[in-house]
Amino acid sequence: MRRGFGLITAIVIMITVATLMTLMIGLSSTSVKVTLDLYLKEQAELLSRSATEYALLAISGHDNSVDCIQNINIAYPQADPTHEANVTIWYIGRGLPALCTNILPNGANNIDTNESNLTVIIDTVVSVNQANTGITEPIRVHRRTIQKP
Repeated sequence: MRRGFGLITAIVIMITVATLMTLMIGLSSTSVKVTLDLYLKEQAELLSRSATEYALLAISGHDNSVDCIQNINIAYPQADPTHEANVTIWYIGRGLPALCTNILPNGANNIDTNESNLTVIIDTVVSVNQANTGITEPIRVHRRTIQKP
């Protein structure tokens, strides 16, 4: 009778340990996934700020009498990119660049003062490339700012 009881006790202990180990592995893999998602989202937010600043720099260094900058696409890093930033620039106010199609009409924006000369709305959308990062849910960050270059 004692030998049978010891065998049953050993089997119960082994099943308990196996269950605990399975739970620990599951929690560990979930923790790794959450950490990776947070890391990639934070990178996307930082890239959206950088792309907005880059767009302002590009506008201020561009000859707006000839044409205008309307879109900027950035892949980060350049080799095997994990993030893509797409910047769309809308112009409002007076003194707008020539040959632009991204101009908000005067009736829509109703901003026609000397202070609003060449004001821009910058839409920055950063998305994480799922194929290069191995994530399952898409990560996308949108940032809209109004600036005076």
